[in-house]
Amino acid sequence: MREGNLKRLLQAALMAALACLASGCSDSNPVGASSGPAPVATPATAAEAADSSFLVSGPIIVENQVDVAALREGVVVKIFADTGTRVTKGQLLALLDDRQIAADLEAQANTVHRIEFNLKNWEADLDMVRADLERSQKMWDAQLITREQLDHDKYKVAADQFQVDRERQALRSAQATQRSLELEREKTRIVAPFAGVVARRYVRLGQKVANGDRMFWVTATGPLRVKFTLPENYLSQVRKGQEFPLTSPDTPNEKHTARVIEFSPVVDPASGTIEVLAEILGPAGELRPGMTVNLRIGKPQ
Repeated sequence: MREGNLKRLLQAALMAALACLASGCSDSNPVGASSGPAPVATPATAAEAADSSFLVSGPIIVENQVDVAALREGVVVKIFADTGTRVTKGQLLALLDDRQIAADLEAQANTVHRIEFNLKNWEADLDMVRADLERSQKMWDAQLITREQLDHDKYKVAADQFQVDRERQALRSAQATQRSLELEREKTRIVAPFAGVVARRYVRLGQKVANGDRMFWVTATGPLRVKFTLPENYLSQVRKGQEFPLTSPDTPNEKHTARVIEFSPVVDPASGTIEVLAEILGPAGELRPGMTVNLRIGKPQ
């Protein structure tokens, strides 16, 4: 009986020891127990805490960028420039059919020449009758001719003067018509309004265009500028001539600088922002109009 009790006591002691080991009995705190106050949250990096600027983005623009439109109706008979073509101011981009205008212009030029010839003839005749009148006046003073003959010469001068004035007026009208036709013919010549590059061509050979139809999109290649907005609390911080570092995700290996050339003196009440225009300094590198760039702006004090 004692032997059985002793055996049960040993089993109970062994079970107690195993339970103590399973529960992590020791002199130190249990795993996961709090040993002090919770840690205070800190910024992700020291650089973020010390940074006193932020990035703004904006598109690269150029001042000269326009759709070249047809100034009259016509059929495209020649195309001299395509997308990507670099052009100079006044360079011919396309030509509309001008045969009818050319024929009308030639006919009007002949009319102008005919009127000029008539005018010269009447001016010569006027000089002659004026000379006759001068002689008649002297003969009248000498009582060698009658009053009727003197008056006849005076009327002749007046009539020739009227013919000269009429031909001069006809010549001015004919020349005005000629200039109008020349202008219409000039409208058939589609030219670049400034130096740059053809960014897009809208027409094809043989196409009929109407007055105002887009034909080409021409853009200048510089100076490159960037437009962006800033919160209203920057109004007192921004000034003309201020420079900012500029980068583009499209050209990660290039670094540029932009200088403020213009900024809005008032705040847009709808967005609470001011608009800033900056010009990119130095060589453009791989920057092109339409790209989005980033500028690092110092935070307001």
